[in-house]
Amino acid sequence: MTDSELIRSIRIVPDFPVKGIQFFDVTTLFKDPAAYAEVVDRICSLYRDKGITKVAGIESRGFIAGAAVAARLGAGFVPIRKPGKLPASAVSEAYAKEYGTDTIEVHADAIGPDDVVLIHDDILATGGTASAAVKLMKRFNPKALYCNFIINITDVPRSAPIPDDVPVNSILNLSER
Repeated sequence: MTDSELIRSIRIVPDFPVKGIQFFDVTTLFKDPAAYAEVVDRICSLYRDKGITKVAGIESRGFIAGAAVAARLGAGFVPIRKPGKLPASAVSEAYAKEYGTDTIEVHADAIGPDDVVLIHDDILATGGTASAAVKLMKRFNPKALYCNFIINITDVPRSAPIPDDVPVNSILNLSER
């Protein structure tokens, strides 16, 4: 499947969640079996030789491909959640958003120092959530840390860039315009 075919499987919603934003809705990609399989295959091919032991998916669309990638790589899956969603002791990281702050959490026993962690989410835009996820994972001192996104929106300024010591890959690079 080509990049163009994958892009055509993504629904574009103008003015969501606010006017002026073009939202890339990957749920239509996930419902297309060939497109979903292609995304999982591409992600796995990028990380097959990296020794990934845990895939940390960011709530909520990061769970969908992230769990499939974890299973295919023979790794565990770790959910990065919004506050109050995890049942056991959790570690949290707050981060700034355009209009306030938000927080993400992971179980306190989710990652160990021998883990090689792949953080996965659907879209990289301003980088706020991804940067917070990297900070959260670094607190566990894993052996290595990687980030992957289905879509990198290339023309959105990164208000919270991912640190240079964390390799970042995306399947598609798209412009919001």
